[in-house]
Amino acid sequence: MKKIQILIIEDNDDIRESTAEILELANYEVLQASNGRIGVELAGTHLPDLILCDIMMPELDGYGVLYLLNKNERTAATPFIFLTAKAERLDMRKGMEMGADDYLTKPFDDVELMNAIESRLSKKEKQQHFYSQSLEKLSALFSNTSGMQELEKIIAARKVRAIKKKQIVYYEGDNVSGVYLVMQGKVKTFKLSEDGRELLTGMYGQEEYFGITSLLLNAPYTETAEAMEDSTVCMLPKDLMEDLLHRYPDVARQFIEILSNNLQEKEEQLLQLAYHSVRKRMAEVLARLCKQEQEGTELTLRISRDNLAAMAGMATETVSRILSDFKDEGIIERKGSQIVILDQIRLQQMKN
Repeated sequence: MKKIQILIIEDNDDIRESTAEILELANYEVLQASNGRIGVELAGTHLPDLILCDIMMPELDGYGVLYLLNKNERTAATPFIFLTAKAERLDMRKGMEMGADDYLTKPFDDVELMNAIESRLSKKEKQQHFYSQSLEKLSALFSNTSGMQELEKIIAARKVRAIKKKQIVYYEGDNVSGVYLVMQGKVKTFKLSEDGRELLTGMYGQEEYFGITSLLLNAPYTETAEAMEDSTVCMLPKDLMEDLLHRYPDVARQFIEILSNNLQEKEEQLLQLAYHSVRKRMAEVLARLCKQEQEGTELTLRISRDNLAAMAGMATETVSRILSDFKDEGIIERKGSQIVILDQIRLQQMKN
């Protein structure tokens, strides 16, 4: 049985060799690099299962190593853990935002190291299983054409980014970097009015894309994207997507279809804001959220009053009042911050 291979990139000989000894005792196969440049070469040649990397090194530092590995399709998805003496929060945040999977500060003990490695390897295995299921669903959603097969390969080769609830994926005005696919969780997009009020422009769940408009226009993002709950997303870089859209008309057609559906939903949202009462708007928002829930699950909505207000274009106080009315009328039930839908039909048939 092939051993799991781990690459250690560390310029301090004592730390590198002692870490290698610990890993070999745990039955891992270990590769060693004494600086960042050698580390990138070894990673590209051997494609290890996991990489441990120092930050402060001669020739090429750890940030440079991670940047180069992320640019290489063959190494972009490899779990990457920083081992460093840089313990400042800003350093840690920079490393994680660049795509590192974990961050251990020196000195660390054997247990910390092994826990971090086993956690990342286990997560990688679960993600691969999850991707294979998601990609099968994508295949069923789209026709099984050569372009979609190529898209599947790109998705499978990309590293999935874990984002915490309320963490920003991108801001309005940021240069477009690519399209995002939600693998797990929920992400919302919104715009802010001049007085700071938030208008929700889209909500995306599992297997849904966002950021398509800016990619096709080759323009900065026109809205901000934020995680509504702990989520994982896969970013498909702009260059790769442009090449794919150019070479495969079936992929372009599918993205145009997704974009058209998004535009249709926004047109309906505008009509609702212009002509419907606040009560009917709230009923339509709840009915729309019900449709997004997976079949077979209890119709319990986990959404804040602020997000409901942003979706319906009204104040949070108004949301509270209407939800209270719906509860008194037996249409919904409140369980803490959750909303249980008791009567979908009445929501769908709510009069203006």
